[in-house]
Amino acid sequence: MNGATQYPKAWVATADMGYGHQRAVHPLSVISQDGIITIGNNEATPIKEQKIWKRMLRIYEWISRAKEIPIIGRRVFKLLDIFLEIPPFYPIRNLSKPTFQVYMLKKMINKGLCQGLIGKAASLPEVPIITSFYAPAIAADKNSPNQTYCIICDADLNRVWVAENPEYSQINYFAPCFKAKQRLESYGVQKKNIFLTGFPFSLELLGDKSLSHLRADLAQRLFYLDPYSRFWSLHSKSVEHFLGAENCIFKNDRILTILYAVGGAGAQASIGVKIAKSLAKKIRAKKVKLILSAGIRKEVKDLFDQVKDELELAEGLEVLYSEDKNSYFRVFDQAIRKTDILWTKPSELTFFCGLGLPIVMTPALGAQERFNKKWLYEIQAGFKQDKPKYCHQWLFDLLNSGRLAEAAWSGFLKARKCGTYKIFEVLETGKIQKSMSPLER
Repeated sequence: MNGATQYPKAWVATADMGYGHQRAVHPLSVISQDGIITIGNNEATPIKEQKIWKRMLRIYEWISRAKEIPIIGRRVFKLLDIFLEIPPFYPIRNLSKPTFQVYMLKKMINKGLCQGLIGKAASLPEVPIITSFYAPAIAADKNSPNQTYCIICDADLNRVWVAENPEYSQINYFAPCFKAKQRLESYGVQKKNIFLTGFPFSLELLGDKSLSHLRADLAQRLFYLDPYSRFWSLHSKSVEHFLGAENCIFKNDRILTILYAVGGAGAQASIGVKIAKSLAKKIRAKKVKLILSAGIRKEVKDLFDQVKDELELAEGLEVLYSEDKNSYFRVFDQAIRKTDILWTKPSELTFFCGLGLPIVMTPALGAQERFNKKWLYEIQAGFKQDKPKYCHQWLFDLLNSGRLAEAAWSGFLKARKCGTYKIFEVLETGKIQKSMSPLER
């Protein structure tokens, strides 16, 4: 970003609880005071607190993989999912009454949860705290003089994200979509403390405030997603208006690219194997390129490498892997710029539809992912996966009909993509300049 230093610094904190929370703060590294702080996994965190976070991470990963346990998996997951249940959205009503989870979090904070971050931030109380996990926000609101901001990472959220007494809380929230904003209000958060920013994206994906990279990348993607010009014949004028006529000249310098991403716990890796087997003939014929994203999971990388070798797919199948999350997020963003279809579970990657990526969704894992899936359907930017072993048929039916291009365009128009710049704007001015243009929201 040009002139990044003009924005105020912030203590930027996250938690090692899956990719979503850490991906949300990765774009904010340019404004972070002393780098991004991963609570429970840094030298400022007391040993006692580190043990609590490690225990929580193990529980999270076990829950994420529970469905894959033979016979009893689905029942076990369903029981555990009740703990993170999100109430039905309608009828809209007052849900500010604290829940069991709120009291449980309060008890953990009183025992010292997040005290490492609070102590570190106390050295510069004038520097605000931005966190993508609820526990640090609640702890800071109670025990820190620093102004506190919390990034919501899903389209809907559990009551635990909001303070016990929201009417007295000073936490400011960055909401990724209007549904999340409405839910925060139903939990009792004051409207003045909610900023509808959108999910933060890497500046590499956006380019600049005019979205130069995004507009150029999306224009090319729409050509690959519409081989028979069924989308372009209807929407060419609109596309040229928003993306620029200069970007709407087909370069044709690569082939259709599909990226399949597993979650942070490594769940659903087997789906990637099925996709590779189904698309093997098309990959060898150089009609499609497949990227299997293993994240930081070495065992998943080894599985994908094995499949690549067994199917003899050579450069037609790329395995994306890094040893640490920050490096992974960088290589993932580089790959996304040349990706046409994003296939993943409806996690925080749901919001990548705002970049003009059609989302093919695997089965949701947990309440928040079910609401993310529902939100994607509402804005017509995502599809439920059919049987992966037949994706060489059904996925290309969607492609040839122009429906994937339609979904890409719908996501771009309806989802927010300027979240990073909006967060910078709030830090600098305390407010957001509202706009109806998809290029400014």
